[in-house]
Amino acid sequence: MTHKLDSFDRAILRALQQDASLSQRDLAERVGMSQNACWRRLQALRAAGIMQGQTLRLDRAAVELDLTVLVLIKTRHHSQEWLKSFRQIILSIPNIVDFYRIAGEYDYMLKVVARDMNAFDAIYRKMIEKIDIDTVTSYMAMEAIADNRPLPV
Repeated sequence: MTHKLDSFDRAILRALQQDASLSQRDLAERVGMSQNACWRRLQALRAAGIMQGQTLRLDRAAVELDLTVLVLIKTRHHSQEWLKSFRQIILSIPNIVDFYRIAGEYDYMLKVVARDMNAFDAIYRKMIEKIDIDTVTSYMAMEAIADNRPLPV
């Protein structure tokens, strides 16, 4: 079942992406709806799978995860068995916060957060000791200009 987004739905989604802690009353006021109508919209958006939980963004420096590394991986392996094992290993490392299969010269891209270069090196070593990888290229981010931006709904 697909849910066709209208202007109120989009306004709700934009507002909650900016601040998911808004009370129902504040959200309804912000989008120009009654509180009951807003509640029904929220329920419909959740039921349709458009809203998937609520999260909190942390200040990386405050939690001592100042280093962001983009890791590109190339492999010779493309079997389902290898992919299943690869996914399990990558997903078992909590510092890997984003994980994509990509098209182009490389096969996968990871976003890794770490305390510093030594911590990243430990994560890297954990990855390569458990996974047969052809090529790994890492890029250290110097500055997050735009990070975790809201989706343009």
